[in-house]
Amino acid sequence: MAHSIGPRLYSCCNCRNHVGLHDDIISKAFQGRTGRAFLFSHAMNIVVGAKEDRHLLTGLHTVADISCADCNEPLGWKYERAYEISQKYKEGKFIFEKAKIVKEDW
Repeated sequence: MAHSIGPRLYSCCNCRNHVGLHDDIISKAFQGRTGRAFLFSHAMNIVVGAKEDRHLLTGLHTVADISCADCNEPLGWKYERAYEISQKYKEGKFIFEKAKIVKEDW
């Protein structure tokens, strides 16, 4: 079995467009709409939607839904603003729903 030498990638579950790097995962202990979710420091090949305030499990946040840039599959959201001081570390970070991404060749 050949092992790829490049970075470990996550891809859109629908079209396999590369959307994140394994090394950019901050936490796997998040809850999304469909179950488990991962917090990433960066994302790629995504479209960021309109900002809106949402009451999430950890309080009020301004978020924007993210989707695949190739097929428009909804993937999660981006934290634009956290109103609670303890949640400020999420600002500018991305939530990918585990059910919406797949490991690419690893």
